[in-house]
Amino acid sequence: MNASRENKHRLFFALWPDDVVRMQLACAADHWTRCPVAAANLHMTLVFLGGCTAEELQCSRTAAAGVVAEGFELTLDCLGGWSRARVQWLGPSGVPAVLPELVVQLQQVLAGCGFALEQRPYVPHVTLARKVRKPESRSGLEAVHWPVRDFVLVESVSVRGGVEYRVLDRWPLK
Repeated sequence: MNASRENKHRLFFALWPDDVVRMQLACAADHWTRCPVAAANLHMTLVFLGGCTAEELQCSRTAAAGVVAEGFELTLDCLGGWSRARVQWLGPSGVPAVLPELVVQLQQVLAGCGFALEQRPYVPHVTLARKVRKPESRSGLEAVHWPVRDFVLVESVSVRGGVEYRVLDRWPLK
């Protein structure tokens, strides 16, 4: 591994469930998938940054501190998936307006740190499983209600047997 890669942090901003919501998401993952994502890793990505230097990490923290948004509730009641990516996910049938606004605001402040804005439309989802041969789609599931009161900066760390997500910082929503 070269030195420049060793000094990079693999980062993303996310909504991080509390223990009650995490348990409900884990139950949904167990019910709808054969090999679910580890319960400790369940989250909803807002903005993926990728490999970042220490300076980019600090800039992203400073930028995120300037984000102002209201808290909201997510109702996750739809099973979806992407065949090409082989991902099964749980998402909302209705997206509160504040969620895409939060994503856009984060992208805009992070652009000041040199991060490129995502060109694809934002699809709010919690990945339940990866390497799924035929992801299913269903609506009207028993809902997971998620009161969202903050967002976090997370580092993805490679560990024996996979990855571990570590929350580095947290910012409250109004």
